[in-house]
Amino acid sequence: MSQPPRISRAFWAIAPGIGELREQALAEPGAGEVMVRARFSGISRGSESLVFSGRVPESEFSRMRAPLQKGEFPFPVCYGYASVGEVEAGHASLLGRPVFCLHPHQDRYVVPASMVVPLPEDVPMPRAVLAANLETALNAVWDGAAGPGDRIAVVGGGVVGLLTGALAAAIPGCAVTLIDINSDRRAPAEALGMAFAEPGDAPENCDLVFHASGRAEGMNTALDCAGLEACVVEMSWYGDSVVPLPLGRAFHARRLTLRSSQVGHVPPERLPRWSRQRRLETALSLLADARFDILINGESDFDELPDVMPRLAAGEMDAMCHRIRYRLR
Repeated sequence: MSQPPRISRAFWAIAPGIGELREQALAEPGAGEVMVRARFSGISRGSESLVFSGRVPESEFSRMRAPLQKGEFPFPVCYGYASVGEVEAGHASLLGRPVFCLHPHQDRYVVPASMVVPLPEDVPMPRAVLAANLETALNAVWDGAAGPGDRIAVVGGGVVGLLTGALAAAIPGCAVTLIDINSDRRAPAEALGMAFAEPGDAPENCDLVFHASGRAEGMNTALDCAGLEACVVEMSWYGDSVVPLPLGRAFHARRLTLRSSQVGHVPPERLPRWSRQRRLETALSLLADARFDILINGESDFDELPDVMPRLAAGEMDAMCHRIRYRLR
């Protein structure tokens, strides 16, 4: 007698600002597949808030797809890319191993074995939810070509900005300042090797500036921080918003470079050697640093996600990384 199919639950955004948990039958893994039982997932506030609010422009529907997304933009859509769990069935070499997967918020799922990355032994599962954000930060540091001794500013103390600053601060001789309107970001910045400043005290004449605030005012500050011939790396994505930039004043006189950074592409100078898999594995290995735990300052049960996501998207919760935990069923 055949066993009834397993039932899994996933979080779906079904309308602007509205989400729900949906049940679905889960097939047993086939050849080359694994079944993962989620233990934790992370919410990437910037992109997930825009998706949840229905602010993905139609022109970006294809480019904004998450690797294992279900549904289509604008709605209903099952979106996300920071899941950590244990392999319950499938490929023998992975059975019982803790893994990271670029999967939406779902308590159990079946994916190709090639889509999961085993965690290094010194990276605990609760911290591994930062892997996708750290991969974004790593790509940005490459795009900015940060070098030893650089004076660097990071505008925006969300989790991606803080991770970017932490990577830059680890380069010998670099002096990194995190700039944010929220003074509560001082503690994590200093814990990760950065100085902290509010916009009125932001440093000038920087060699390199990263902008990750998601606000036009933040980009204004970033441009003000840049020195002659400096590069400003724009990491924020604004969805369907039109963002004004102060390209008058000294923008041209200082011959500034404004460069976009997006994790969907490995920088061209690294592409011959670096696959996305290698980049993600590197990001996971960097999470052996226990200091990164300070960035996870919110946690909720999976059952609470339909109530939590609207509050996060509306800015009612001051979370850098908000972690979702999954109860064993």
